[in-house]
Amino acid sequence: MIQHPYQNLKDGRWLMGNLHAHTTASDGRRPHQEVLDDYAGRGYGFLMISDHDILTNDKIYSKLESHGMVLISGNEITAHGPHMLHVGAESRVEPFSGRQEVIDEVQKTGGFVIFNHPNWVSNFNHCPQELLDQSSGYIGLEIYNGVISRLDGSPYATNRWDMLLSKGRKLWGFANDDSHEAEGDVGLGWNMVYVQDETPKGIVDALLNGCFYASSGVEISDITVDDNRIIVQTENASRIVAIRDTGRRVATADTHTIEIEAPVDARYVRFECWGAGEAFAWTQPFFISE
Repeated sequence: MIQHPYQNLKDGRWLMGNLHAHTTASDGRRPHQEVLDDYAGRGYGFLMISDHDILTNDKIYSKLESHGMVLISGNEITAHGPHMLHVGAESRVEPFSGRQEVIDEVQKTGGFVIFNHPNWVSNFNHCPQELLDQSSGYIGLEIYNGVISRLDGSPYATNRWDMLLSKGRKLWGFANDDSHEAEGDVGLGWNMVYVQDETPKGIVDALLNGCFYASSGVEISDITVDDNRIIVQTENASRIVAIRDTGRRVATADTHTIEIEAPVDARYVRFECWGAGEAFAWTQPFFISE
């Protein structure tokens, strides 16, 4: 049996969005409206301003022109430990040094938590794997963070994701810009969410349920599960790789579509879709049980 988040891909549409963007309210270089103008001009459907330990909510958004984008309340919890996004925040949570305490408080007050850029800094260990292993209640992590491509460490963290998934954790993978600068920080990584309800709650719920894929340039056009077979179709991938426990490859297709039979002895299988240059897309995991 395959459990997956793509069961209801009907009566809605894919919406492109970023959950990690900074303004002059923290360490960004542009005010809120310029950031919104830029993302809207690139066709984004939703955006969350995630300034460091500063909540951006409707009180601020109501003074801005959204250009039709859905604006999500939230912030980046930064002080005293590895960085985390508080998505769909109803109120600001103190950045306690105990990250589990932060997650517990978020669960009480609303929204959800993901860990950011685990492989940032020169030792590739901004977020220790032990913390990811021991923490509970968060829903995922950034498997791609665009801005880290110009900093120390790696922008990719699929290795961390596979380590957690291989232990039976059910976590989603996110791609975000982490934009700060006016040039070069926007349009690096995004999340394509399938929604029927284009409201902040509708988008937050879809993210919480994993009904999205992460991308840095490849577009997935359809995901189908038929009994024990999984089919992933893309518009512009040149290679698709199916990956299971411990990051082991199950199958590779040098084309824009792949169809596999889920390995019955695996905990999960996920798909990486490779395009030109550094363009990728990552599906969420398909969890396999007897």
